[in-house]
Formats: sequence, C-alpha cells, structure tokens
Amino acid sequence: MGFFANADVSVLIAFAAYLLVMLGIGFYFSNKSKKMSDYFLAGRGLNSWVTAMSAQASDMSGWLLMGLPGAAYATGTGNYWIAIGLAIGTILNWAFVAKPLRRFTEAAGDSITIPQYLQNRFKTDSPIVRLVCAVVIFIFFLVYTTSAFVSGGKLFQVVFNIDSSNETYTKAAVIISALIIIAYTFMGGFSAVAWTDFVQGLLMFFAIVALPIALISNTQNFSMDMITSTQKIVADGADASGFASMFQNRSANSIISDLAWAFGYFGMPHILVRFMAIKDAKSVKKSAIIAIIWVIISLGAAVLIGILGRVYLDSQGVILSSADQELIFIRTVKMLFPGLIAGIFLSAVLASIMSTADSQLLVTASAVVNDFFKVIVKKEVSDKVLMWISRGAVMVISVIACILALDPKDSIMGIVSNAWAGFGAAFGPAILLSLYWKRLTLKGTVAGIIAGAGTVLLWDNILGLGGIMYSIVPGFALSIIVTVIVSLIDKEPSDEVKEIFEKAKTIE
Repeated sequence: MGFFANADVSVLIAFAAYLLVMLGIGFYFSNKSKKMSDYFLAGRGLNSWVTAMSAQASDMSGWLLMGLPGAAYATGTGNYWIAIGLAIGTILNWAFVAKPLRRFTEAAGDSITIPQYLQNRFKTDSPIVRLVCAVVIFIFFLVYTTSAFVSGGKLFQVVFNIDSSNETYTKAAVIISALIIIAYTFMGGFSAVAWTDFVQGLLMFFAIVALPIALISNTQNFSMDMITSTQKIVADGADASGFASMFQNRSANSIISDLAWAFGYFGMPHILVRFMAIKDAKSVKKSAIIAIIWVIISLGAAVLIGILGRVYLDSQGVILSSADQELIFIRTVKMLFPGLIAGIFLSAVLASIMSTADSQLLVTASAVVNDFFKVIVKKEVSDKVLMWISRGAVMVISVIACILALDPKDSIMGIVSNAWAGFGAAFGPAILLSLYWKRLTLKGTVAGIIAGAGTVLLWDNILGLGGIMYSIVPGFALSIIVTVIVSLIDKEPSDEVKEIFEKAKTIE
C-alpha cells in the first residue's frame, strides 16, 4: 500500500467512481463491436452531441488542463495566440472539412480510415498511400500517446503525493495511467471511446470553467495581487511586461507560429475520424455549433487558469518550479477544494488525458491493421480475427509509448506541439485538396504527405529551428507546393476518380 499511503481517501473514492463509469462503458460496448466498421467507426451511427463532444475531448488531451495553463503560468497572456489559432482551426475544420469528408468517405468505397479513404479516393489498387500514411500515423501518434502517459504520470504523482525523486513510484504512476486507458479502448473500440469522450468532455468543461471563478473569489485583493505577481516576475530576473499583454515582447514570427496551430486540425486522424463516423452529413451543423462553443470557452479558460493561478499562488506564498508549472491546475484544485470535490475536478484532468489517448490508440491500431497488415498479408481474414489483431496492436503501441513516457525528453507542451505539427503538415493539405481539387492525383498526394512529415522531422529534430518558427508553417506550405506541382506534372485523374468527386457532392 506504499504507493497509496499518502493519498487523500476522498480523492481516491472520486477517482475510483469515475474510472468505474469509464470501464463500465467499455464493458457495455465490448459485445457491440461485431465488425471492423463497428470497432473503428461505431457503424457510422454517432449523433450530433456525441460527435461534437468526442471530437473536441479527443482533440484537447492533458495539454488543455496541464500544458496550456502551465505555459500561461510561465509567460502570461501571450498564450492566447495559441488559443486563438486553435479556435480558428476548429471553426474552419467544422465549416470546410466535416461535411465534405463524411460524404467523400462514403462515396469512396465506404472507407473506415483516412489512409483507406485516400486510396479509395483515387480508385487505385496501389497500397503506397496507405503504407505511407500508416508509417506517419505510427510515428506521430507514438509521440502523441507518450505525452498522454506523461500527463497521467504527473497527475498521479500529485494525487498520491509521490515525491518526484522516488523513481519507482513515478514510473508506477505512468504505468497505472497507461493501463487504465488501455483497458476500455481494448474492450469497446470506437463506440466506447466516443461515449467515454462525451462524458469526459462534459466533465472537462465543468472543471475548466469553474476553476477560474474559484481562483478569483479566493484571491482577496485580486488587482493588487496581480501587480505583486508582476513585480515578483521582475524580481526573478524575467521581463514581466508581456505577462498581462498579448502583444508586448511577441515577435511576428512567434505570433504566426502560435496562430499556425490552426493548420493542425486539417490533418488530425483522431478528429477527422469523428467526421467520418457521424450519422449523416445533415447532422454536422448541430455538431459544429456545440463543438465550437465548447472549444472557445475551454481554451479561453485554460489560459486564464495559468494567469489567475499564478496570482493566487503568489498570494499564498507558493512558487512553482519550471518542472512543476504544468501542474498549476492540479495544485490549485487541491488547495481550493475539499477532498471529494477536488477528486471530481482532478478526474477532469484524467478525463482530458484519457479522451485523447484512447482515440490515438484506436486510430493507430486501425492504421496498423487495416492499412498495413491487410495490405501486406493480402489474404481474406475475418472481421473477428482482425478485431483481435487490432486489440493486440493497441497493446503493443501502448507498451512502446509507455516505455518512452518513463523517461520523457520534453514537456507535455513540447511533445504535443511536435506531433501536432507532424500530422497537420503531412495530412492537412492532402485532406483539403482531396475534398476541393478534382485535379489532385495519387502521386501528388503521396509526395505531399512525405514532404510535410519529412519537413517537420527535419526542422525540429535535425536543424533545430523550432525556436525560430513553428515547424507546421514550413511543413504545411511545402506539402501544398509539392502536392500541387507533382499533381500537375502527373497525368490527369481517370474518369472513375472524377466520378467519385462528383458523387460525393450528392450524398446527404
């Protein structure tokens, strides 16, 4: 019982109740997934509310309640530029991608994954686009899922009052968070993931809106404490002029980089797959309204938590080290609320982590099985066998991500930004052009995906230019240029491919 020795019992009760609900949903759907389209797309039967909440909950991850507030705690209101970029990306994605993608994936051979859609979109037997997509998905989702396990480990360290110097217990915290996520993803597939995301999205929204209100009401002289916090930042040797201003000390490059997070949405497989799973194209409008309202309020509140949290903690004489800044939400919740209520709020952090990690695991498994295994093996395999192979893929991917999470090389924010750039640059241009440009060709699409993913990997990991400009900017731009040039050089798509393009416009 050493791991739980210092934990608040009431917090543990709240956590246990939350986890039982999540596992119960997974168990309920464990016998509902009888074929691949059920396991990976819930039989294309999601209603507007579940689609919207699932898309946004799977989008935001532990980054929303840990990474973004932590960045705001450190540098202030300048982080609103990222929030604005993400809000713009959400609006554009629902406005210009959701409905057309739902139509196109149905028109293109009832595709159940993004790689399969891109192959069917060009009416080709060549597996090249699916194999390239599967590799990109595996690489960047491995990175993304690692960030979720790191977030989970940090959460459990605080909940169970684990000394971060106790290496055995900190690694145990990461493993526990991973096992919880794996369990219901393994059991219920996409239906379980979508419905748990719905519950988790509601919980996240409640917590992220309530905490800023509690921080202000518990800071007795807020305006004076804000001034004091700014003075402390200066005393620590930092420039505080940008803490309360979005424009001071922000270069054009940094603002463009933050706004460029918007491009990532067009290429996120775990978000795009929600558009493919919605009941029909007519349901998209209602989902879009729900999702956009959720994301604007949540992003604004997340930055506010970092800023208000710093003021509150300063007034209490608490200073977070650079290593603990991403725990601002968790620390303030534990200070402000009694055990059971704190447990519910902290469950929202776990919800944000789980809602993204489960989606990423499922999409990665679908790529490994549907776009790699089936393509390589080239044999007829029953859906039942494929589903068990998919569950095995979830386990293997989880183990690798968990091993990487045991010794993270970057912050949650840093890990997420790298994966976000990779997907946005690789798949964003391909998806947009496939929906709106009839002249697009298979060779152009494959070349663009490789160019986008390759640029991000080169920019961040070899050239080390991330401090100058966010890698999604050059990656997205180069991907579009390469896709268009190669497509124009290539011969025009066949009449069959053009027919798919026209047919998609008529589906309701």
